[in-house]
Amino acid sequence: MSDAPDQDSAPALTLYRLQACPYCERVVRVLDDLEVPYHSRFVEPMHSDRDVVKRVAGVRTVPVIVDERTGVTMAESANIVDYLERTYGDGERPASGEVSS
Repeated sequence: MSDAPDQDSAPALTLYRLQACPYCERVVRVLDDLEVPYHSRFVEPMHSDRDVVKRVAGVRTVPVIVDERTGVTMAESANIVDYLERTYGDGERPASGEVSS
């Protein structure tokens, strides 16, 4: 019997997001571009009611991702995008402010 996660089961990555949130949509675009399967969980629109995100990430802002495969929980769309591209992309994205040829 193997302890390895079943790759065909539910996605290991959960995205906590808000309807019509441009920062959340930025993360969604990257997940879709990288073809990373994820579970989308919409949170309460009222900042003070986002208890589930507070319990998971310690913040009430979205987006937040929880990647069970790597054990990473992260907020802030720019950080999440960098993480996704480093972890699931080809790793050739230029660093911020760096110009690619």
